[in-house]
Amino acid sequence: MTLREDANQIMQAALKAALPDTAVQKALAGAKFGPGRLVLVAAGKAAWQMAKTACDVLGDRISDGVVITKYDHAKGDLPRVKVFEAGHPVPDGNSFSATEKAIAAVEDLTADDTVLFLLSGGGSALFEKPLISGSDLESLTKQMLASGADIVEINTVRKRLSAVKGGRFAQICSPAKVFSVVLSDIIGDPLDMIASGPAYPDASTCERAVEIVKKYNLRVTPEIEALLQKETPKSLDNVETQITGSVRQLCKAAEAECIKLGYTPITLTASLCCTACDVGSFLASIAKDHQDTDKPLAYIAGGETVVQLTGKGKGGRNQEIALAAAAGIYGLRETAVFSIGSDGTDGPTDAAGGYCDDKTKLCLAEQGVDIAAVLADNDAYHALEKCGGLIKTGATGTNVNDLTVLLIKR
Repeated sequence: MTLREDANQIMQAALKAALPDTAVQKALAGAKFGPGRLVLVAAGKAAWQMAKTACDVLGDRISDGVVITKYDHAKGDLPRVKVFEAGHPVPDGNSFSATEKAIAAVEDLTADDTVLFLLSGGGSALFEKPLISGSDLESLTKQMLASGADIVEINTVRKRLSAVKGGRFAQICSPAKVFSVVLSDIIGDPLDMIASGPAYPDASTCERAVEIVKKYNLRVTPEIEALLQKETPKSLDNVETQITGSVRQLCKAAEAECIKLGYTPITLTASLCCTACDVGSFLASIAKDHQDTDKPLAYIAGGETVVQLTGKGKGGRNQEIALAAAAGIYGLRETAVFSIGSDGTDGPTDAAGGYCDDKTKLCLAEQGVDIAAVLADNDAYHALEKCGGLIKTGATGTNVNDLTVLLIKR
């Protein structure tokens, strides 16, 4: 097998292992619901897959419900529930209208009823009823995404600008009970931050939100400033939460497949959190130090990097990781780096991530492409497209952070 074939097999095995089906089945097997209605609400990039599993397990016990996922992530109709697609990473009108339908489905429930709430990453944009105008929310969201702020910082701010984030959705569901199953896409699995914690008490503070706005010099309106001073719920008495899946599972599955292919796997971290370009450069440095090895090696990292936008190109953090490694691994023997978002999308593109090997730099140079200039313009997508380095999986049905692998084949 070639390096590219090895990379494809490793990523497919990891993605398959990270699907939420088995975990959701396990969570529901021990669930106890009240005698009344059972309303399903699912939000996030993995919402359709999680909801399908719930429908398969519970059948007509589910009375009705709403599923909200990213565009092109729904895979068909589901029984007794309505499926909607909406904007991500910036919420749009469909995010707002679908969330209104979810609120309508739960706001008149009784203490005998239960809301089965299936939550996954991406829910911060997809599940939203803003307390500010849509245009102001869009402006602030774009500022935060471009600033280099991490997902915890971003969610600390935006949960204060929402009628459903930071535990407020659970309050809307009351007096009904909420049984929440959460697929984690944030390092350390902080339940109040995953999708901005619609059904979990908020551990962050107004003071911290204000600090983040100042740290990144975000432009905010007086209305936003006032909302940042309004505290979120710190306790909820109608919620039971189970967390399932994480990036550690993704890394372990990659390890197992690497062993099958003859590589010795070394997992560097499942808590990767830095700039994408730094990761690519770091992995290239590791590759240089191990060129004399006589056995195949695989260095694995999971987590979520950030990109500070300095240009106007097209790309995503995983594409930048791969391209940033390309210069450093040029000319090394049988060496490659690939990086993917487990949900199948990387930034505002149709690619899951990128692949580069020891020949990528030469391939681009022959076409007049300078890697440093491309990275400065955040245009990794078009560069990788020129050298066959885009990885396209389509929507995967899961969302548990990113997987990055350095392969040294012997």
